[in-house]
Amino acid sequence: MPALVLLGAQWGDEGKGKATDLLGGSVDYVVRYQGGNNAGHTVVVGDQKYALHLLPSGILSPGCTPVIGNGVVVDPSVLLSELSGLNERGVDTSKLLLSGNAHIITPYNVTVDKVTERFLGKRKIGTTGRGIGPTYADKINRVGIRVQDLYDESILTQKVEAALDVKNQILTKLYNRRAIAVDQVVEELLAYADKLAPYVTDTVLVLNQALENDKVVLFEGGQGTLLDIDHGTYPFVTSSNPTAGGACTGAGVGPTKISRVIGILKAYTTRVGAGPFPTELFDEDGEALRRIGGERGVTTGRDRRCGWFDAVIARYATRVNGLTDFFLTKLDVLTGWEQIPVCVAYEIDGRRVEELPYSQSDFHHAKPVYEMLPGWSEDISKAKTFADLPKNAQDYVKALEDMSGAPISAIGVGPGRDETIEINSFL
Repeated sequence: MPALVLLGAQWGDEGKGKATDLLGGSVDYVVRYQGGNNAGHTVVVGDQKYALHLLPSGILSPGCTPVIGNGVVVDPSVLLSELSGLNERGVDTSKLLLSGNAHIITPYNVTVDKVTERFLGKRKIGTTGRGIGPTYADKINRVGIRVQDLYDESILTQKVEAALDVKNQILTKLYNRRAIAVDQVVEELLAYADKLAPYVTDTVLVLNQALENDKVVLFEGGQGTLLDIDHGTYPFVTSSNPTAGGACTGAGVGPTKISRVIGILKAYTTRVGAGPFPTELFDEDGEALRRIGGERGVTTGRDRRCGWFDAVIARYATRVNGLTDFFLTKLDVLTGWEQIPVCVAYEIDGRRVEELPYSQSDFHHAKPVYEMLPGWSEDISKAKTFADLPKNAQDYVKALEDMSGAPISAIGVGPGRDETIEINSFL
């Protein structure tokens, strides 16, 4: 019953797609369990690069069944567009399974997201404006639209009416926007029903039966630990639980069925959107990391904020997720630095703090305490084993492992599917 959770151990964009793709050929199901098309994975297969936003990365692995779980919020137009794009490139998407309990991002969710963020001005959160937050809010407020509602026009109409009853008041009276017509929304959503129908099923049943039959299931989180709605840098977080516990609720499997939890760590740190970031760089080193690492959001197109590796948040990720392994990505990007700073603790009001402060105010004022590690100049992109790495690169990996609290079982030394050093098998 091998069930693995693979998630981001920083602020997202750590290279989860590469890690999932590495395992995709060995697993039977790959499941997205939270988030929406505000997440993105870049997967390089041979000379082909694929940018995935909503689909599980396993869709690129023949023999693997990709699943969108009940915890995901789905924009039907984005999903169908992504499927069409892959089909045009010869990728078989027919095995995709979509939970009938997943919530739908409606046109009014997108509208509310955009106008609210503009209204906040300097207090804005830095959302992608794709309607993810308002959709999760509707879910909690019990006025959400689920995929299964597309197949009962009466229920769909009632739910849209209930949702717009309040939202139109807000749009017209607070934001000076036009009201949204119920009939228009219902018509637009119903147009997706037949196109999505081949994929819709009871994914909770499918996944639990798969585990009972000794199939290998990989649960893939979007975003990262520090963006978790409960355990991240609130309020600068996403609207769901990318942490390991989210896999259970977002896919409908019990925690006793999870056998391994793998955290993806970038060899430095990046963040998209607003919020505290202790190791952020505003100098030529930060610009070099951004340029060499290609640090631009797959989904948003925004430049990522870049900084040195932060061992404090790595330890935190190990703790809240119960990590059993790390996959360290983009080690090759650090080639060329004589010395590489690593944040080992914070200084907060003159105090040295080695664990993530629970106080939002303290974290905003945290200053990194660095330890300098020797760098390397050799090209490591062709390394196939840990021993192939230069000694200083090996020492860097060992130091990060010691500081982070879980073994580093794989290392990315380039963007390609085969540019990975596997130290310990994940299966």
